[in-house]
Amino acid sequence: MSQNREAPEDQVDTSNVGGLEEVIPEPLMPVWRRIELIQDFRRAHGNTYVTALEILTATALAVGYGWWVLLYFTGGGVSL
Repeated sequence: MSQNREAPEDQVDTSNVGGLEEVIPEPLMPVWRRIELIQDFRRAHGNTYVTALEILTATALAVGYGWWVLLYFTGGGVSL
């Protein structure tokens, strides 16, 4: 029995290893494509644009939540 002195990770060919496309079922691929687009955007534009988009999203969610609270406590003009 000969001893192989290479590390286990060196024995595996990783040149053609893809992303998660290999393990994600076909019905979920449209969702995965959207996630890939977001990750590509982050790689291309960096943290500045992503931070700006996160701030815009947080602002929109906060305004929507505030609007919901206002309608909840004022009754929203609906009587039961």
